Amino acid sequence: MSIPTSAVTGWRHLFSPGEAGAPVLLMLHGTGGNEHEIASLAAELQPGAGVLAPRGQVQEHGMLRWFRRHGEGLFDVDDVIARATDLAVFLDAAREHYGLGNRPVIAVGFSNGANIALAAAILHPQTLDRVIAFSGMYPFGDRETSTDLSGTRLLVLNGESDPMAPLASVRTLVTALHQNGADVKQVLRPGGHGIAHADLDAARLWLEEASR
Repeated sequence: MSIPTSAVTGWRHLFSPGEAGAPVLLMLHGTGGNEHEIASLAAELQPGAGVLAPRGQVQEHGMLRWFRRHGEGLFDVDDVIARATDLAVFLDAAREHYGLGNRPVIAVGFSNGANIALAAAILHPQTLDRVIAFSGMYPFGDRETSTDLSGTRLLVLNGESDPMAPLASVRTLVTALHQNGADVKQVLRPGGHGIAHADLDAARLWLEEASR
């Protein structure tokens, strides 16, 4: 069944087709960022890739986000689930609207953007099965997930002393992904929240392997 065009045109976003046949990077910004800022990262990761960068539709004190939260690290899990589904619908519609065909789509998210990418991949692996998560964490609080993620590949990059994405939550994420059958590569580095040069190097290498 065809998805309404409004599912794409009604959602503020950037799109650049990139080179024919190249992967498309779904760029997902963090809290307080926007689609323009995160889109510029794509060329550093994979020159020639297509870029699809939607804008988070939640605002918190004037800052753009992907889903609501009750406090730092306390996510509104029902909203996470609903917004992840919205993102999956947008991605399916964008595939059709932009004629992406079977081109690989790889989500690249930072912080809150990583969390929504992880949520969408866990809940909708038929739509999104490749994720690079910079400074992300387990997005479902104390709820367990039981989706078949065989065939899903993820790169999870975190700082060991990140108060915004605590290691306990990162461990919960990686364990849940493994238990559900995903192929997960985890990279831990010294330091806190952010994207370090070592993270970018690891992401470039992973993208080369994932694109084969």
